[in-house]
Amino acid sequence: MLFMTPITTDTLSSSPDTDLEVRALSVPRELSWLSFNERVLQEAADTSNPVIERVRFLGIFSNNMDEFFRVRVADVRRRILLHSYARDAQDDEQLMQDIQKKVLQLNRQFDRIYRDLKKDLTKKNIIILSSDKQLTKFQSQWLKNYYQENIRPHMAPLIVHPGMDLATCLNDDLFYMAVEMQRDNRIEHAVLEVPTESTSRFILLPGSSSESGASKKFILLDDAIKHCLPEVFEGVFEFDSIAAFSFKMTRDAEINLSGEIDQSIMDKLSKGLRSRLSAEPVRLVHDEAMPETLVKFLRNRLNLRSHDSLLPSGPYRNFKDFIAFPNVGGDSLEHPALPIVPCRAFATADNVFDAIHAQDILLHYPYQSFDHFTEVLRQAAFDPKVTHIRINLYRVANNSRVLRSLCDAARNGKQVTAVVELHARFDEANNITEAKRLQSAGIRVSFGIPTLKVHAKLCLITRTEKNGPCHYGHIGSGNFHEKNARIYTDLSYFTSRPEITREIEQVFNFIDHSYRRYPFKHLIVSPINSRERLLQLIDRETEHAQAGKPAAITVKVNNLCDDEISLHLCNAAQAGVEIKLIVRGMCTLQTQIKDSSENIHIISIVDRFLEHSRVMIFHNQGEQEVFITSGDWMGRNIDNRVEVGVPIYDEAIKQRIIDLIEIQLNDNCKARIIDKNQSNPYTPKGSKRKYRAQIATHEYLLQQEQA
Repeated sequence: MLFMTPITTDTLSSSPDTDLEVRALSVPRELSWLSFNERVLQEAADTSNPVIERVRFLGIFSNNMDEFFRVRVADVRRRILLHSYARDAQDDEQLMQDIQKKVLQLNRQFDRIYRDLKKDLTKKNIIILSSDKQLTKFQSQWLKNYYQENIRPHMAPLIVHPGMDLATCLNDDLFYMAVEMQRDNRIEHAVLEVPTESTSRFILLPGSSSESGASKKFILLDDAIKHCLPEVFEGVFEFDSIAAFSFKMTRDAEINLSGEIDQSIMDKLSKGLRSRLSAEPVRLVHDEAMPETLVKFLRNRLNLRSHDSLLPSGPYRNFKDFIAFPNVGGDSLEHPALPIVPCRAFATADNVFDAIHAQDILLHYPYQSFDHFTEVLRQAAFDPKVTHIRINLYRVANNSRVLRSLCDAARNGKQVTAVVELHARFDEANNITEAKRLQSAGIRVSFGIPTLKVHAKLCLITRTEKNGPCHYGHIGSGNFHEKNARIYTDLSYFTSRPEITREIEQVFNFIDHSYRRYPFKHLIVSPINSRERLLQLIDRETEHAQAGKPAAITVKVNNLCDDEISLHLCNAAQAGVEIKLIVRGMCTLQTQIKDSSENIHIISIVDRFLEHSRVMIFHNQGEQEVFITSGDWMGRNIDNRVEVGVPIYDEAIKQRIIDLIEIQLNDNCKARIIDKNQSNPYTPKGSKRKYRAQIATHEYLLQQEQA
């Protein structure tokens, strides 16, 4: 039996059996992540979703898989290469085989769902041609004219010659066509970038005069290029035959920032980004119709190793473009827009500071508008009473109103400090650009702590009032990103409570002077006290259960991947603590293990909005403690990032959060059970009526704000 005695930090560090116990409880995070992306694929297959939304879920799945290979598979690959003679390498090699097996299974599901979706689109008079062979004579000529005007200016073939390092010439954000030209016995190879950044992936074809105008026919840019392929090379190359097959390469996304100690972080990161562009490939996905000789040619040219992923699939690459698949068939083919829920506290106050001073305020995006936060910054930028604005920026939108207000505030003489996280993966280049823009506006830009990502979602505004300086604070679960706030579910908490705002100020001071340690009594701050506080909160419920008292833990996070946390949760569950978890993405805690995790119930919700908020609720003998936080339950968030969680002391807001989590736990439409087989079964409806949490959340918030 596992965990007959309580697990403590000391036993974790000293027990020789701990590794075996952890392995018995754990699912490899890579396989757990693939299980999450399979849930995304389930949404594409779910016929209760509008058909255009289902197509877009295919795009989300594809985009997720790109990142998975760039980050997770690349990490496993590096471990294999670095530890090729170690015993652990055998485990990593087995894991890589398991990953490749699961990826092939998901690719087959993807291809089947895409075929089914094309049929469903056809029923709605939206037709995606399977190839250029389906073009009418009229459409063929039209497409050739379209090619000349819209595609040809962006075509620049790479002729593959013996001395070329092909891998360094390709961008893994894009996809390509491998071209084989043959004349007599001589073969010439070329690579064509499919220019989706310059022209639409989806080309709407005109109908001929003999056809009814009811059907909308699309041809993909890839097939348009195939149709006009001879024209790309004619006049430069002579060939008897020419053929093209799509492929996509994925690189390792790890950035190496080693270098001179006095080199500026922006310079180091810029060099790191350039090194990412030439990093070794970890995956090649290609058209399954590609001849074996051409596959071998690409594999050799890209220096792919035996443990790298070589994946045949359908004819199309970069399905992430399908996230923006156009709806030409009417409103019924998409989810209807949900009306924005007003915020009564902000709407009825003379200004935002009066609103926050009168009461704590909680916003729930995207049901409520992110405009409230940008309005706080807009007013702060010109309010003569405001003296200082401090903010953490992890990801921001293009043309960000957040940044515009910060620049306005600096021009108006306010002290503005922006902590810009340059290591936000895949947003590094954008953040470098925005950091320079902020600096040029007179804003003090800090790049945080070199060894820690600053992921906390904090803003602190200082205002001179009758009784002296007053702080207005924000702590949230999501980034200050206008676009994401329309599609991610996140919580934003505004307060002027001195005990909270004083500690927010201390977090900013810690970021500036990380050698100082502050005794946080209210906030949970990584890496200072998060692990200690989380384990204390879990173990307190365990003690209550052992004493025969009611005990419960309810947590919602994006990812749960921490062995010590998992062990303490299992210890609590054995003691009788009721544990309910909502984990959207990776969950390495293996459930349904007898005498261990059998009493832990975990669900995952994937729906029209990306579940992103993080909440912790501890029963505490009926005096429930509720926290919202920026960090997941992962080692990186607990120990290696700056994250902040805040206790909710306002009783009305506390109850609202408890109600919102209860709504999610009752979902029987989009909730899946995280079981030990990672099979993603939907929560059974039984005799209950359909209950969809995201719709119910919107209805609940409307009632609350109108009450």
